[in-house]
Amino acid sequence: MFIPEADIDPTGVFKYVLIRVHSKEEGDDSSVDIVRGYAWAEYHADIYDKVAEELEKGGQLDCECIGGGRIKHDCQSKKIHVYGYSMGFGKANHAVSTEKLKVRYPTYEVTWADEGY
Repeated sequence: MFIPEADIDPTGVFKYVLIRVHSKEEGDDSSVDIVRGYAWAEYHADIYDKVAEELEKGGQLDCECIGGGRIKHDCQSKKIHVYGYSMGFGKANHAVSTEKLKVRYPTYEVTWADEGY
């Protein structure tokens, strides 16, 4: 299963979710964690619902949201900061999220903190 591990808006401050995607194929118990963050979302659940619907429509994948937070993406200074939590899903493991973002943005300074909302 190939799914991009991080997909976020190119700039701004916005909500994000960390989603665990499981294979539903028999004998394949693999899973991958993915980061999705978009400014259009009023709620963390808006992102999860849209992404899960797209990934699950083929019947081969199952999704679960394992937390959320916020991302500040400054493309001019090449910095991404992950922080905060989701009222509905709880706090994502920001250490995992930042590792996914570092792969997607290898020239960026990617940091995280448990403080903030």
